[in-house]
Amino acid sequence: MTQPPIDTIPDLLPRELVMAVEEALSVGAQRAHAASKGMDEGHLPHVVGQLRHFHMNEAFHRALAMGEASPTAIRGNGIVSGRAGVFTLARFNIPDGFWVNGRRSHTRRQMSFANKAIEPLVQPELFDQYTAPSDAVAFFVACFSGSLHIHPDAPVSIQIAVPDREMRGWLFKEPLTAFLQRYEQKPAAQDDLAKPKLKKIKKQGNDGSAP
Repeated sequence: MTQPPIDTIPDLLPRELVMAVEEALSVGAQRAHAASKGMDEGHLPHVVGQLRHFHMNEAFHRALAMGEASPTAIRGNGIVSGRAGVFTLARFNIPDGFWVNGRRSHTRRQMSFANKAIEPLVQPELFDQYTAPSDAVAFFVACFSGSLHIHPDAPVSIQIAVPDREMRGWLFKEPLTAFLQRYEQKPAAQDDLAKPKLKKIKKQGNDGSAP
């Protein structure tokens, strides 16, 4: 009988770096929106999309560098990625709900093939043996509203997503707000066992003596 794997996908993801990337992508989106002001509305959606790519790539690169995740160089439309633990980390943007857009990149599909090593973490009953993974891929996905009239300066959500080997489904997908709540430790409630005791006050007579 096989033993269930000890690790889970959230266990393997670097929490501190995830927090830094969340902030960086939000800042990059804000800078992209600010830089697009004054552009003609006829091509504004395309301008905003391109600016988001460039500004969010730069912010992502800085977060990876500060987190000592060895980011790849910024080159045009190329994918920026870094390495933390077993995970190669990359990013992309989508209109909220259009997750199929993530498969449009041949490079992302190639990267995702490494995740065959972590599929036993999700469905251990389908595998005879489990070997701790040494290589996997996760994407930070910024989901935008799809309209420049609804939250154009920020993603509706930023999610961390781990695709299957063919990038047709997701082994793990969760908003960063929910992911980071896993690590919030609430102090355990302690019963107050201390009971105050009142001192008895002796009555004194008029001459100061006890009755």
